[in-house]
Amino acid sequence: MTFQTLAVISVVAMLGPLLATPPRWNIPVVIGQLVAGILVGRAGLGLVDSTDPTLTLLADVGFALMMFVAGTHVPMRSTAIRAALATGLSRAAVVVISAAGLGIAIALFFGTQHAPLYIVLLASSSAALVLPILGSLRLRGRGALELTAQVAIADIAAIVALPLAIDPPNAGRAALGAGLIALLAVALYFVLNHLEQSGARSRLHRLSERRKFALELRLQLAILFALSAVAEFAHVSVMLAGFSFGLAVAAVGEPRRLARQLFALADGFLGPLFFVWLGASLSIAELWANPQMILLGLVLGAATLLTHATTRVLGLPISLGLLSAAQLGIPIAAATIGTQLGLLLPGEAAALILGALVTIAVTALASGRVAAQETFGPQSAS
Repeated sequence: MTFQTLAVISVVAMLGPLLATPPRWNIPVVIGQLVAGILVGRAGLGLVDSTDPTLTLLADVGFALMMFVAGTHVPMRSTAIRAALATGLSRAAVVVISAAGLGIAIALFFGTQHAPLYIVLLASSSAALVLPILGSLRLRGRGALELTAQVAIADIAAIVALPLAIDPPNAGRAALGAGLIALLAVALYFVLNHLEQSGARSRLHRLSERRKFALELRLQLAILFALSAVAEFAHVSVMLAGFSFGLAVAAVGEPRRLARQLFALADGFLGPLFFVWLGASLSIAELWANPQMILLGLVLGAATLLTHATTRVLGLPISLGLLSAAQLGIPIAAATIGTQLGLLLPGEAAALILGALVTIAVTALASGRVAAQETFGPQSAS
């Protein structure tokens, strides 16, 4: 790992904002960053070595931080979203039922014996993608809150289920690890809430702002890294650690100054670095050498969209059903964990990412349609 590598990553990651700039394209920033990683990684020019331990560690830090930020975006303190939980839960249940049938069928057709993994993938949603899109579209009203609840429920459930699905022989250990992370997150909520109610957090904030200590940022990062260390020890993805901590912070309330600092750190450096690293680690050659894996990726993407479109039976417009199908963290974690443990077939990790890219592409189109229709505008807030 050298400064030259960091310079290359920082420069090529600018492809993300460049592709995302034209409003009519509706391309998420992550697409350009993934493409940039492919261009400079093992499938392209070979300028970035994705196996470098230091780069891999920084990428894991970026992943954990992004999932933390995604968790803080869930409006946990909103009484309105609590009322929308029932609808969100019922829609998530419909998605799971659809995913079960399609996931088993896909595994049988391709002979991969990974039905549990495919079911989790098809049923998952990415809060890290969908919630910022909802915010940028300025959707309001009960429908938008119900969609937020549905996505949050699906993301949390998939994060917990993924370690159990991808490595069934070690499901018990993964379940214990996930439970430990959940208990620590709940304990953190009570501690943080006590500090907020007692005024200790406010006093710390004033001291930090007056002396330029950035104490809140330091403490949040220390807690995030500690939770990630526990997750790593328990063989659970750091995704769960980051998202759980983010939910705890969202339930207490995150100071705006701290939110801006975390946004700068995540979106300005560690997030782009993670996506470039991910793109650099993908072996496109394995996809070409295993054409059935290209088909698997396309089928997974299409099946995910179909699965989430079934929420139409519960009143969710098709465009918003497709929007909720956006995937990111779960396929990435599945590809990473599966590759590290040697559980996936040659080219299957790239196929999982290809399926996620299909959902993101359709989500970009769906978000444009939602914006044009203004489905959940103020006029429908009642």
